[in-house]
Amino acid sequence: MKNRFIYISGLLTLSVFSGCEKEFLERPPQDTLVDANFFKTDAQLLAASAPLYSVVWKDYVDKASWALGDLRAGTTMRAWGYRDDVLFNTTEVSTSNSEAYRAFWIVVGQANTLIQNVERYAGPEVSEDIKKHVIAEARFMRATAYSFLVMNYGAVPIIENNIALLNDPEVKRNTVESVWEFITRDYVYAAENLPANAVAAGRVSQWSAEGMLARTYLTRAGLGGSMNQEYLDLAKQYAERVITMSGHTLLPDYADLFRYPYDNNAESLFEQQWVFTTNYGYRNTMVSQITYSNDIANGDGWGGDLGASWWQLSLYDGLFEDGFTNDERLKATYMLPGFHYPEISQTVRDAEGNASEQELVFPAPGADADNSFASIKKYVVGKADDLGGQAGQQNYPTDTYMLRLAEMYLIYADAVLGSSESTNDAKALEYVNVIRSRAGVAPLEESLTWQDVFEERMKEFAMEGLAWYDLVRIHYYNPQRAYDIVNSQDRGLFVVHPNRMPNPTSWEFEKTSWFTERTATANSGNFLLPIPASESSQAPWLRDEPVAYEFGE
Repeated sequence: MKNRFIYISGLLTLSVFSGCEKEFLERPPQDTLVDANFFKTDAQLLAASAPLYSVVWKDYVDKASWALGDLRAGTTMRAWGYRDDVLFNTTEVSTSNSEAYRAFWIVVGQANTLIQNVERYAGPEVSEDIKKHVIAEARFMRATAYSFLVMNYGAVPIIENNIALLNDPEVKRNTVESVWEFITRDYVYAAENLPANAVAAGRVSQWSAEGMLARTYLTRAGLGGSMNQEYLDLAKQYAERVITMSGHTLLPDYADLFRYPYDNNAESLFEQQWVFTTNYGYRNTMVSQITYSNDIANGDGWGGDLGASWWQLSLYDGLFEDGFTNDERLKATYMLPGFHYPEISQTVRDAEGNASEQELVFPAPGADADNSFASIKKYVVGKADDLGGQAGQQNYPTDTYMLRLAEMYLIYADAVLGSSESTNDAKALEYVNVIRSRAGVAPLEESLTWQDVFEERMKEFAMEGLAWYDLVRIHYYNPQRAYDIVNSQDRGLFVVHPNRMPNPTSWEFEKTSWFTERTATANSGNFLLPIPASESSQAPWLRDEPVAYEFGE
C-alpha cells in the first residue's frame, strides 16, 4: 500500500543529494542506506546528523512554510497564487499541504534512522557524550517535526522505528495528547544531553531545547480548552532560563537579523543551515520564491504578488492613523514605496531602456493604479554582487530561523497572562517592552493585555512561518477567538500611495474596490489541515479514531 512509503521515504531521501561545500554539512557516504563502517569516530557521528539541519526540511521551507505559516494565518497575502491558503481553504490536494506533510515525515524518518544507526553501529572510539549528543539532535528534530504535524493535522501516528512499518504498514493515529507528550519527552532528552555551548556554530544546544520546551509547554497549557497552570509555570520557567542563563542576546538592530551574513548570530537558538552550493537540496531556494522582482534577484524573483495583508499593516502603530509608523520591523519585513535598502542592488532603466544599478528604492505604483503590494523584505538579500558572489538563481546561502531569543520574552508574557485578558505583572511588561524598544516603538505602561502580546508576536515574527501556529495554540483553549481573528482579517488587494517620491514621509492605503475576496472563513470544519489525498486514499485506517500511545519507561 502506498501510504507506508510516506513514513519510510525519509530513509531514502538523503541518498539523492551529494556534494556540499560547507564543513558543517559534511555527511556520510550516500551510496548505501547504512554504512556500518562510517559511525566510528565522533566526527563521523556529527557529520551524520548534519543533514537534519537542512535538506530534510527542504520541501517545507521552500514554499509551504510561508504558505501555511503566513498566508493561511493572514499576515501575508498573495493575489493570484496559493489562493486556497490565502482564503483559508487549504485542501487535501493543496500543494502546500502535500509538501509540508511529506517534509515532516522525512524529518521523522531520518531522525529515527540516525538514532538506530548510532545505537547499532557506533564504534568503540566514539565517546558516550557524542553518542548522546547525536541522538539528542535527532530527537530534537523529530520533536520539531511532530510539533508541526500535530498542530497542522491533529492526531497522527507516533513512529519510532520506520523499518518496522515494512512489515506492519497499517499505522494507527495517536491522540493529540499522546503526540504532545512524545514531543515533550524528546525535547527533555535533548535538553539533558546537549551541551550548554554548541559544539559548532549552527548546532543546537541545551538552550535550543529549553527554548522549544518553553514553546511546547505554552502550547500544551491550553490543550483541552482550559489553561493548565503547571504547564504555564513551566513555560515561564524555561523561557526565563533561556533569557537569563543562555548567554544569547537580542541583536540591537532588528533589520540585521535578516541581512547577509546574519547566520548563527547571538539571538539565534535554532536555524536551518543553508549554503551557496551546486547541490539543490542544501541551498536556500525560498528567497527566489518571495523576492518581488528579478531587478533585485538572480534570474528569479517570483514573489511579485506577495505582500503584507491589509490586516497585518493595520497592526503597526500609527501607520493607518498617521500615515507612518516608528516600528522598525515594518521596513525589515515588508516594503512600502520609497523605502531604501542600501544593502541590495536594483536594476533600473531609463526612458531609452538602458539599464543601470542603484541601491534598492521600492517603487511606487502608477498614478492610476488601483492595486499594489507591500512586498516581502524579510529574507530577501539581493544579487550575487551584494553577497560577495555567494548567490545565484534559486541558490542563496542565508539560513532560516526556527527559534529566536525574542520569542522567549513573549512566551514569558503569554504564560503570565494564561487565560486572562490583562496583567500588571512587572516582569511580563518589562519583557514585552524589551521587544518594543528594539523595534523603536513606545513602551507600554502599567498593564499588558492579551491583545498587546498577540500583536507583538504578529509583528515580530511575520514571514517566519509562526503566525499560523499561534492561531492553533489559541484554538486549543479558545476556538471562537481563533475563528474571530481569521474571519475579521482583511486579506484583499489594496494600493499604497506615498505622499512623495523618492523619499516619502507618509503613506495612504486604499482598498481595491473591485476585489471581492477580502475575507476568509474559519470554523471547526477547516481549522486543521486534511491529510493529503495521496495518503488518505491509500490508508483508510488513518480516518479511524486515534488511540493513546503506550510509552516505554
